Amino acid sequence: MNKAMDETLPGKLGNPNAVFETDRRADPRIAAVMAMAGDLAPGVEELAADATYEESLAYAQVFEEAAALTHPMQMEMMPDFPSVEVTSQVIKGVDGNDISLYIHQPAQRSGPLSGPLPCVVHTHGGGMVVMTAADPDYIRWRNSLAAMGMVVVGVEFRNGGGSLGNHPFPAGLNDCASAAQWTYANRAALNISSMVISGESGGGNLSIATTLKALKEGWVDKIDGVYAMAPMILGFYGGTPPDLMSWRENLNYQGSLEMIRAMTKVYDPSDQYETNPMAWPFHANEDCLRGLPPHMILNYELDLIRDDGVTYARNLRAAGVEATSITVAGIHHVPEIAMPDTVPELTRDTIASIAAFAKGCVR
Repeated sequence: MNKAMDETLPGKLGNPNAVFETDRRADPRIAAVMAMAGDLAPGVEELAADATYEESLAYAQVFEEAAALTHPMQMEMMPDFPSVEVTSQVIKGVDGNDISLYIHQPAQRSGPLSGPLPCVVHTHGGGMVVMTAADPDYIRWRNSLAAMGMVVVGVEFRNGGGSLGNHPFPAGLNDCASAAQWTYANRAALNISSMVISGESGGGNLSIATTLKALKEGWVDKIDGVYAMAPMILGFYGGTPPDLMSWRENLNYQGSLEMIRAMTKVYDPSDQYETNPMAWPFHANEDCLRGLPPHMILNYELDLIRDDGVTYARNLRAAGVEATSITVAGIHHVPEIAMPDTVPELTRDTIASIAAFAKGCVR
C-alpha cells in the first residue's frame, strides 16, 4: 500500500509513485532523454535483493554490454580535439599485473604551456565493476580536460566484473594507487606541477579510496587534491543510514537497491568489507581522514547517492580537511560524461571547475 502523498516533500518522500521524468525539479532536457532511452539498467528487474555472486556478475555483464550499444553514437558525436595529443603507457601494478594508462595532454607544450602543467589522474565510473577507460565517453572526458591545459592520465584498472573482471576489491584500488605512484615518480618526464585524482561514481570511490590508502601507507604528500563527482562510497548490504534521505527521495529514479546491491556483491563477493573505508570510504572516521589533501565533491540533487557525498564532505571538514561540497540542482547522476551535449553548460562548468581546482592545488 502506498503511503499518503505529501507533495510538499521532494521526490518519493512526497509521492511514492514519482519518477525522474515527472519530478518538477528535473532538468527537462535530461527527462526527455531518459523517457526516450527507456531502461538504463537492463536486467535489474530480474535481480533479487539477495542475488548471488554469480547472478550479480551476470547482471554486470549485461549492464556493460547494454552501455556499449551507445558507443558508436558516442564516437560519431565526439568533437575533434586537434590541440590534444594522446599516448599510452603500460606499467606494472603492485600485484604484478599490467595496467594500461592513457595520457592526454596539450599537443604543443610551448608558449604558456611550455612549463609544468597540473595533472589529473582519472579513475572512470562504473561502480568499480564495469566499463573501461577506453570507452568513448571517458576518452572524450579526458580530451576535454586536457584541452584546458592539463595532463590527464586515465587508468585502466581491473574491474570487479564485466570485460575486465572478475577482480573483487582491492584489485582495482591497488591499480589506481599504482597509477598514482607511477605518475608522481614520472612527474619530471610528464612535466607536471601537481597531481589531483578525479573520478565519478565508482571512480569517485576509487579516487577517494586511493587517497585514504596513500595516507595509511605514508605517501599522501604525493597527492595534491581529490575531485570526486557523485562518489559511490557506500555499499548496500541491506540498509542505509536513516539520515541519507536521498536513498528514499530518489529511489529508482536511475538506480535501484537491487542494482546497487548487485554492484556491491561483485565488488565484495563475501560481504566482508561492509565497513572497510578502503572499500567504502563513507565509513572512514576522523583518524582515517585527518591529514588528507583538499577535496571537491560534486553531488547531484536527484541522484540516489547524493547525500553520501554531502556527508563525506562534512566528515572531512570535521577532521580538519579542506573540503567543498556542491549539489547541482535538477540533475541526476553525472550527465556531463553520460550525455555531455544534453547539458552543455553544465559540462563546460564542471570541466572548468576541475581545471581550476587542479591549477589551484599547485604547490
